[in-house]
Amino acid sequence: MIQSLAVVKKSERLSDGIYSVWFDTEIARSARPGQFVMVNTHSDAHLLGRPISISDIRKEAGQLRLVFRTVGYGSGELSEAKIGDKFEIMGPLGNGFPLDEVAPETKVLLMGGGIGAPPLLGVANKLKKLGVESVSAVLGYRGEAGGLFLAEDFKKFSNVYIATDDGSSGTHGTVVDAVKENDIQADVIFACGPMPMLSAIKKLAAEKGIKAYISLEERMACGVGACLGCVVKTKKVDAHSHVNNSRICTEGPVFEAEEVEI
Repeated sequence: MIQSLAVVKKSERLSDGIYSVWFDTEIARSARPGQFVMVNTHSDAHLLGRPISISDIRKEAGQLRLVFRTVGYGSGELSEAKIGDKFEIMGPLGNGFPLDEVAPETKVLLMGGGIGAPPLLGVANKLKKLGVESVSAVLGYRGEAGGLFLAEDFKKFSNVYIATDDGSSGTHGTVVDAVKENDIQADVIFACGPMPMLSAIKKLAAEKGIKAYISLEERMACGVGACLGCVVKTKKVDAHSHVNNSRICTEGPVFEAEEVEI
């Protein structure tokens, strides 16, 4: 874990309330897809960092991309960042997706809902570098009017399918509906998104006998497991708390779907 003064390399608005920022930071050299960072604000009145998933990584260049939705002061300040601005960030935090275990012949299915899609972009990029030939990405959005952010980026690394709540693009329904409608086959699923979506993916994976890894979204205070503010009920007893709970910020955010009760 590194505390770094990161410099904004590029900042842009992707759609309504969705922004992308590239940072120059040494954290990039040890980061893995699925991990996150804590971004501190410049305000003395807001002491806690903002947890944001890593969207993509350029290790050689020492750069990280964060794609996020504005929901409060911290993300609002970051959305206004200009090239050359500096933010103190801490990371990489949490675990990541087990991509080194994926063989080139594995059929991989990525399932991202809303702001859960950005962490999977780095996964798709990494899988292409590993020589994995069959990668499908199913991305869920509220509707085309709100912007199908990152869909074009995913097309560089995977076959992309869209699901929208209002039916304005792709499948009318959820990402699970899109998988069924397009008869997408997979050996493993990597997913991130709202809890109801992840619960449905867990059920789908169990029905089809597919191993699934899900990245859980949760409000965090410290990001390093000290406050016990972000927990999920699990099958295994946590070595830290000695109960059937795990801290999303340290044991997660990525879990095997069958290990967590959601």
